[in-house]
Amino acid sequence: MALSPCPILINGTWSVPETAETSDVHNPSTGEVIAKVPMCGADVVDSAVAAATAAFEGWWQTPPVMRVRIMMRYCALLEENFEELAAMIVVEHGKTMTEARGDLRRGIEVAEYACGITDMLKGEVLENVAPGIDCSMVRQPIGVCVGICPYNFPALVPMWMYPMALACGNCFILKPSEKVPLTGIKLIELLEEAGLPPGVFSVVHGGKECVDALLEHPDVAAISFVGSSPIAEYIHKTGTAHGKRVQAAGGAKNFVVVMPDADFGKAVEGLTDAAFGCSGQRCMAGSTAVTVGEASERFIPAIVDSASALKVGPTHLSPEAKLGGVITPQHRDRVSSLIQSAVDEGCDLLVDGRNAQVADYPDGFYLGASVVDKVKPGMTIFQEEVFGPVLNVMRMNDLEEALDLAGKVSFGNGACIYTQSGRLAREFRHRVKAGMIGINVGVPAPLAYFPFSGWDYSFFGDLHLQGRESVMFFTRAKVYTERWFAPGEGDVWHQD
Repeated sequence: MALSPCPILINGTWSVPETAETSDVHNPSTGEVIAKVPMCGADVVDSAVAAATAAFEGWWQTPPVMRVRIMMRYCALLEENFEELAAMIVVEHGKTMTEARGDLRRGIEVAEYACGITDMLKGEVLENVAPGIDCSMVRQPIGVCVGICPYNFPALVPMWMYPMALACGNCFILKPSEKVPLTGIKLIELLEEAGLPPGVFSVVHGGKECVDALLEHPDVAAISFVGSSPIAEYIHKTGTAHGKRVQAAGGAKNFVVVMPDADFGKAVEGLTDAAFGCSGQRCMAGSTAVTVGEASERFIPAIVDSASALKVGPTHLSPEAKLGGVITPQHRDRVSSLIQSAVDEGCDLLVDGRNAQVADYPDGFYLGASVVDKVKPGMTIFQEEVFGPVLNVMRMNDLEEALDLAGKVSFGNGACIYTQSGRLAREFRHRVKAGMIGINVGVPAPLAYFPFSGWDYSFFGDLHLQGRESVMFFTRAKVYTERWFAPGEGDVWHQD
C-alpha cells in the first residue's frame, strides 16, 4: 500500500509539498515502514517564515492572559488524547508504554508551566532613580522562533520549546525529527484545536537543507535544538553567525558513582532504568557505572542479573517487553560496533545484547541490554556517546579518583552518586563537573520549572531549555526611563 507523505503546516493549512525526496518512518519493533516524510527545502522554509512573520504582530499584541487561555485549553486536550498520543510514541519510536507516557507527561508539565507566563513576564520598576525620574523594564517577545528536534523524545523535546515560546508571544516553526514526525503532527493538531490563530505555528520536515535554510533565514530570531554534540555545535556556530539566538543541547557521557555504603537494591534498580530505559537512547542515560572500592563485589553481579532479565520485544504489542527496537538498523549496527571495540580493546563483556532475536518479528531493530566491565579512560567506548542499551562499568579506589575521572570527559550533562553518606554526597555534588546532579537518583533530569542545564560539550549557548531561563531566551528586555514635567518646569526657552 502506498503511504502518503506527512503533511506540513503553513498559515493554518496542512498540505503535502511537492518534493523529490521522502524519508521512511519505521516501526522499530517490526521494521515496517509506517509513513513517509517529505524532505523540504528552502522554498518551504521561506513560506513558513513568511507566514509566521505576518502573524507575529497580531500574536504578540494578544494579551498574555488570552494566550494563557489557549494554553490551558491545550493542556486539557492533551489529557483527553493522552493514551492515543502515548501509543503513537510507542509505535514510531519503540519505547515501552510506560516510557511513552513519561515522555508525554513531562512535555505536558512544560505546557502547564507556560500557563503561568502572566507572572513570569512581569517586569521591574524603580521610582526616583534620579529626582522625578522613574525607570522600568518589560520583557517583549523576539519574533519567529524555530525548534529542531531529535527522535528520542517525540513529545517532550518539542514541548520543551514551543509552549514557552508561544506563551511569551512568539511565533514558532517546528521541525520534528524525520524519524518520528507523527507525534509532533498530532500535538500541533491539538494546539490548533485549542484555538491558536493561523500562521502563529508552522511545521516543516527535512534534513540538512531544511535545517540550513532555517539557520540562515534573516527573519528567524532564535533557534532551539536538541541532538548530538557535533550537530549542536554546528547549529550554534551557524545560527549565531547569522545573528540568531541559539540554545543547542548536545550529547552526554553520564557517570553514576556507586559507593560501598550504597543501598545496592536501589542502586541496581536505578542503574537498570538509567542505562537501559528507552533502550539507552537519551542524553541523560546513566551510561557509565563507577564502582568505588568494595562496591564492585555486590553491584556488578546484581546489575548483570538485572540486565540479563530484561525482555526484548515489540513494545506496541507486548507489555512484558522492556526493550523495543532502536530507531534504525544503522543505529543498531553502530551500537554493536562500539561494543565490539570495547571487546577488542580489552574489556570484559559480561552481558552481550547484540544477538537479540524476536522470532515473530525478525525485521525489528533489536538490541538487548549489554554490560561492559573494566572500561578504561581513553577507550573508544569511554569517549563516545553510545546512545544504546549499554552500561560501561569502571572501577575506582575512592571518591577522589571517581571525581578526577568525571572531570576528564568533555561532556557535562549529568552525574549521580549512590551513597548513604551526606558528607560524601555533598562533596560529590559540590565538585563534580556536570550541570544536573543526582543523589540516589539515576536519571537527574529536572522538572519543567528548572533549567535543563547541561555544561561544556553537552550544551552550546547561554540560556537553557525549561524554567525561567526559557522566558529569558524567548524574550528581550526593554527599559523605560521617564520624567514628567510640571508646567514651566525645566523651561529653557524665553521669548523677548
